[in-house]
Amino acid sequence: MKTRKLGTLEVSAIGLGCMGLSFGYGPAADKQQAIALIRRAFELGVTFFDSAEAYGPFANEELLGEALAPMRDRVVIATKFGFRGGVVAAGLDSRPENIREVAEASLRRLKTDHIDLFYQHRVDPQVPIEDVAGAVKDLIAQGKVRHFGLSEAGVETIRRAHAVLPVAALQSEYSLWWREPESELLPVLAELGIGFVPFSPLGKGFLTGAIDENTAFDKSDFRNVVPRFSPEARHANQALVDVLGDLAAHKKVTRAQIAIAWLLAQKPWIVPIPGTTKMHRLEENLGAASVELSADDLQNIAQALSAIKVEGERYPAQLQQLVGR
Repeated sequence: MKTRKLGTLEVSAIGLGCMGLSFGYGPAADKQQAIALIRRAFELGVTFFDSAEAYGPFANEELLGEALAPMRDRVVIATKFGFRGGVVAAGLDSRPENIREVAEASLRRLKTDHIDLFYQHRVDPQVPIEDVAGAVKDLIAQGKVRHFGLSEAGVETIRRAHAVLPVAALQSEYSLWWREPESELLPVLAELGIGFVPFSPLGKGFLTGAIDENTAFDKSDFRNVVPRFSPEARHANQALVDVLGDLAAHKKVTRAQIAIAWLLAQKPWIVPIPGTTKMHRLEENLGAASVELSADDLQNIAQALSAIKVEGERYPAQLQQLVGR
């Protein structure tokens, strides 16, 4: 696996998004199977693992701490602060005292003495971003954190934060069916030397072709409330999956590999973090690192996409309010 840079932080070109092992997409995975999957990712060259206190809450960090303990000095662990008590529904809390408390608790759960990349999970309008950056800067000075990141932040917030403390990475959604970051975010990240970590690079599973309008999700699955996953939107968006299928067949790869390889081809400082609970999907996703898309391939994808209008918002209204601030 080749490596890429997020600011000055070197990581594998593809990371592992670990949320779905504990949270968000139905029941948590079996613990031993999840540990085996995380360790298999490392064997296949992944050195970048993404978590958050809110995933569970807390269970995901504990899982990562146990799984990565034998290779802790050879991996990069990212986690996040910013929700009250680690509970998304409880609202935002990026007060400096909370950031410090979360850091200490995350260090214990992750069984480590430092967090490689510490993200603000969502921008808190009640706390100036300068105070947030200052709190993380203090943690870096103490050796408890190595790098600072933002998630789903807007351009102005990124600039203000970066002026206080270099931002290594921005994590936001970006994929073949959500390309909004191209308009404002990517130019600013390029200007400031900030890496980009796209989550949901496979459209929360939709771009793999494994989901159609008749797919039923577990009652605890986040996709039940996502407008883009209504049966009507899934039916309308099938055209994108069909196009990906044609492209994948031509390249003799899978839809997932096309989707991830497309992201890798956009910028050398983009590091997607697909997640999965299945070993064969993990191996498939990581296989995208060796898929080469030519200029002609990228042009063909662009042409095909231009004829398709993706239907449905990516978040329900109450969650949409938390992004891009």
